[in-house]
Amino acid sequence: MTVHELTLDQLGEISRGRSRHRPRDAAFLYGGPFPFVQTGDVKRAGLYLTEYEQTYSEAGLAQSRLWPAGTLCITIAANIADTAILGINACFPDSVIGFTAAPEKADTRFVKYLFDGVLKTRFRSFTQGAAQDNLSQEKLLSIKFPVPELRVQKRIADILSACDELIENNRRRIALLEDAVRTLYCEWFVRFRFPGHEHVRIIDGIPNGWERRPLIALAEVIMGQSPKSQFYNEVGDGLPFHQGVTDYGFRFVSHRVFSSVITKIAEAGDILVSVRAPVGRINITRDKIVLGRGLAAVRSRSGHQSFLFYALKSHFYAEDIIGTGAIYAATNKKELERQELVEPSPVLLREFQDQAGAVDSQILCLTAQNERLAQARDLLLPRLMNGEMAV
Repeated sequence: MTVHELTLDQLGEISRGRSRHRPRDAAFLYGGPFPFVQTGDVKRAGLYLTEYEQTYSEAGLAQSRLWPAGTLCITIAANIADTAILGINACFPDSVIGFTAAPEKADTRFVKYLFDGVLKTRFRSFTQGAAQDNLSQEKLLSIKFPVPELRVQKRIADILSACDELIENNRRRIALLEDAVRTLYCEWFVRFRFPGHEHVRIIDGIPNGWERRPLIALAEVIMGQSPKSQFYNEVGDGLPFHQGVTDYGFRFVSHRVFSSVITKIAEAGDILVSVRAPVGRINITRDKIVLGRGLAAVRSRSGHQSFLFYALKSHFYAEDIIGTGAIYAATNKKELERQELVEPSPVLLREFQDQAGAVDSQILCLTAQNERLAQARDLLLPRLMNGEMAV
């Protein structure tokens, strides 16, 4: 197999995203019909990106650009070199670079797999600090890619995309499972259509025997405290460290930065709530982690962690909404602890926990399966490239 060392701009066109504005002046840019893809959306995507959390208005589009489906998005800030191929037409900010392959030179899927399986570790030498990675377009273009002929690229991409199809199927199953439990939560605890509801009176807006209780009465709340940055690393020294939503996934955080000094701890299974913008975003840690200042860990006092997770998901139904609906750039321990949640009767609480807990166990298994598939996919690429496996 003949392999040439080429730079990214020799394989197609690249251009940086556009969104240069001050957040406090930018509210009029959002809420329209145009998808606005951000670095977190790229991180959470599979091979193709079709889901996003923000949109642009006509004014937003006017100061940006609509990139076509098929564009490879490459993040150059926060988690550098995360990639996803647009499955839709979308805008993205200047923390993302778009790559459009020249049809006669490169397969976009192959270039993505190079980033994910071979090149990502190289970018660490270009970053400025472990906690806030940055990669400029100039530095990105200085890196040469090992590129075989187009026919081989397509064959390698076909083989690896089979793994991604399995991963995407699992992702869809996970989304459907969580959606089913969230719907059940809303039916029982928001609309009050729970088993036997016909025989229960509503008193002061909630079923008789239920209570509105502050979060602190239902859960232990641990606020984060960041170690000094000199103790951060990406070589696995110490415990995983999280201080914001950068490494949030669909449900579980992934580990990138570690801390050799321990301040505040979140235990495996704890719910992570962001307490700095965006306030109220929810994830779960599967491992013991060091908890930084942008996050709080929440742990059910009664062991009903699944109920608490969906209750918080329902409570923080939109980012930056807390309490009475006021918008905050950050919140504090007292404000978080006094958030009111509805606590149902013990019998109904146990019944929901049993159902939700079983589904959550399935989600955990599917997530672990996806990680194994991704690892297998990434191990295949160098073997296909160096001829250990036939293409």
